[in-house]
Amino acid sequence: MKRELLQKIAQKLSQYKKIHSIERVADSTIKIAFDRDEAYFFNLQRGDSYIYKNLDQKKIKTYSAPFDVVLKKQFTNAKIDKITIPPNDKILQLFTTSSSKYKSQTSILQFEFTGRHTNIIILNDKNIILEALRHIDISNSFREVRVGVTLLDLPEKEFRSTPLEIGDLDEFLINEHKRREEAQLKSIKKQKLSSLLKKLKKLKKILGSLDDEGLLLEKSQKLEHHAGLILANIHNIKNYQSTITLKDYDGSDVIIELPKGSHTPANGANMIFKRSKKLKQKAKNSYIEKDNLKEKIEFLDKLIHIVDESKSIEEIELYLPKQPKNQKNRDKKETNIENFFFQDYKISLGKSEKGNIALLKDAKMSDFWLHLKDMPSTHVIIRTSKKTLPEDVVEFAAKLCVNFSINEKGRYLVDYTQRRNVKMRDGANVNYIEYKTISVKKD
Repeated sequence: MKRELLQKIAQKLSQYKKIHSIERVADSTIKIAFDRDEAYFFNLQRGDSYIYKNLDQKKIKTYSAPFDVVLKKQFTNAKIDKITIPPNDKILQLFTTSSSKYKSQTSILQFEFTGRHTNIIILNDKNIILEALRHIDISNSFREVRVGVTLLDLPEKEFRSTPLEIGDLDEFLINEHKRREEAQLKSIKKQKLSSLLKKLKKLKKILGSLDDEGLLLEKSQKLEHHAGLILANIHNIKNYQSTITLKDYDGSDVIIELPKGSHTPANGANMIFKRSKKLKQKAKNSYIEKDNLKEKIEFLDKLIHIVDESKSIEEIELYLPKQPKNQKNRDKKETNIENFFFQDYKISLGKSEKGNIALLKDAKMSDFWLHLKDMPSTHVIIRTSKKTLPEDVVEFAAKLCVNFSINEKGRYLVDYTQRRNVKMRDGANVNYIEYKTISVKKD
């Protein structure tokens, strides 16, 4: 971020008198609403830090780390005393005063757009650190960033001052963010799609390599028939014969190779029966594995389409979330279920009929259930103990239901109600009462 642009932003923000609200909306991004309505976003990602405006950005996650608690406590409804940029550095400082029943408190919110040292640091009036987005140990830097420590100044740098003509600042910040988002979205989408397509190719290869269950059953039946013929003619077969010719039930000749090491006709028949049984079991397992692979392929196909149609990085991250540590080793019974996380709500989706049944059986009575209205669809469960849900949580869950159930674009209705109002019938078929309906557009 250029220092000249930071100076112009500081001048613009100096017009405001108050921080109305403040919160973290992404891992490295702070949203500040000045004088109630004017919202600016401060992205302190290392290597690509900048300030922007975005009229459409929604919060998809709630942060409650010590940094977030102190941030809200020190700066919500705080009066802005001054906004400064120290000489020879790309640091933005907001000096504020917040009042309570007992005392008035001065705090400094410091944004450091400084490459390796990029950070957000909360200080008191004595320059002592109250909290920071990133804590830095003294063993890693001469400048320790830790609660209770006095913050040292960064070494001064020389900056060449170059004129910056940008016209309307807010419009510039909006357009610059759009440009960055489009470039990042294109890059992330390419990366995610490449990974998903590799998985899809691997699954299709495994599916193609599986033995045909029909041929396996045919071989199994043939071996079972041969074993039956041996037993029927056992008194006419000598021990240690390796090849025998027997009359089939229709009078035709059948040549049978006896297994090595069988020694006697009875042992040979038993060994052939065992081979027949194994082939029959293999055919059954092949059928099950094929069904599972086809379900996974179908789900991946839909996920690839959804990612390809995503309009923002946040949307992609919602559909391809990082698994929480306690979710990485999932039980086998959960392989037919996909979990998503939105605003601290866990939302589960059935990837198959088995997954839908498992969802319904596992859900608590207080959870919310969603399903396409009057149409076959995946089942969706929002895990919660609350009686009501935020509107955008319901919208996201309903969108999941539509996107993973329907391929055609259009507008669809999704019913939702608490799990206590849903009665299971045969399989994943249900009856339900006391529901509401939401309309979802699929682009």
